[in-house]
Amino acid sequence: MINKLPLTDPVTAIERAVILDVLRGFAILGIFLDNVFGFSGYGFFSMQQREALPTFYSDAFLSIFELAFVHGKFYSIFSLLFGIGFSISLMRNKENEKNQSTVFYRRLFILLIIGASHLYFFWGGDILLLYALVGFILPLFRNCSNKTVLIWAIALIASPILIDCFKVIFNVHTGSFLNDIASAIDKKTGLPTDESFSSFLFKEGSGWKEWRIWQASSWAYRYAYIIESNRIPKVLGMFLFGFYVGRKMIYAQLETKILLLKKLKKWGFIIGIPISIAMAFFEIDGKEIPSVVGLADTVLYAVSVVPLCFAYVATICLFWVKTGGENKLKYLAPVGRMALSNYLLQTLLGIGIFYGLGIGLGGKVGPTIFFPIVIVIYFLQILFSNWWFIHFNYGPVEWVWRQLTYLKKLPLKKLK
Repeated sequence: MINKLPLTDPVTAIERAVILDVLRGFAILGIFLDNVFGFSGYGFFSMQQREALPTFYSDAFLSIFELAFVHGKFYSIFSLLFGIGFSISLMRNKENEKNQSTVFYRRLFILLIIGASHLYFFWGGDILLLYALVGFILPLFRNCSNKTVLIWAIALIASPILIDCFKVIFNVHTGSFLNDIASAIDKKTGLPTDESFSSFLFKEGSGWKEWRIWQASSWAYRYAYIIESNRIPKVLGMFLFGFYVGRKMIYAQLETKILLLKKLKKWGFIIGIPISIAMAFFEIDGKEIPSVVGLADTVLYAVSVVPLCFAYVATICLFWVKTGGENKLKYLAPVGRMALSNYLLQTLLGIGIFYGLGIGLGGKVGPTIFFPIVIVIYFLQILFSNWWFIHFNYGPVEWVWRQLTYLKKLPLKKLK
């Protein structure tokens, strides 16, 4: 039995559920595989630019594979885990609600600052700011019954279908005001608005100047996309699924939830795989909202992402229980313990490898080349994270985050 710590103390290594860290470590890989399309510039390429690459056919196959089996699924896993983490934070020392809320909001506010800095100064694909903003909504569900939390979660995941039907009927773009802001910034900075936009950051001789010009409007483009793609209700829905799992402490009772996990795995794959493959092909047909055909993207995404996300999670949990935690997955736990540090490190490496101010591979390679690069980096992150926790108690960014959250000095290095 784990003793309850005072509210002003962070969760210790003893209190942590290792399986949650394993899942975070797994999710970090999928998030990097998704984000590398942005780092490399491949996600901005026209078909003509993609066809010019010598690896065009294998790139096309890997792109469809990524859309079907990676895109959306891993940020959903991470959102689920954020929801579980927030539930743990909200439930600890529940009797002291005022102080508990103060710590909770302070934690989110610091994450918001980290996310905003990451978004504005480094990379436009940041997800941390969105997590912090959506996280502020979670306490509204604190006194809801578990059934109500589940109903809200399902409704939020399905809501993009209704939202996009509205867009089709009234022919609107909900993120257009942010796109207008981004365009106005581009006019001032000189970022091209024609097809050369896709190669601006990766052209020969590009460097610091091009990166800063690119970053000036990237935050507006990013949140235009987040609003247009209905990412806010999707993330909140997954947060609430995680909030439910955390409340029920399912993650701490996996041995008693084998039947549930087997059902999630079975039906998650049965539903998720074929519909995800269909979603991938509809994603590349060029038809987007407010086109009626674009509704297929929305429906297929809503029906495929969550089941496949749950199937991935259930598969890992079942293997974890079967082996009693004594398997190679345990080496992912340190990666998950310092997930924030690893996520930000991936940004720095992505910029250094693909942007002109670094090695400058961006614009020159497709998934055939950059997927192996991601796998190698992730393997090195596993080695580094495992080494790090031999000597230290927290990840470097996590250490700063926790100290600012709990307003107390925490020992970074382990005592010998």
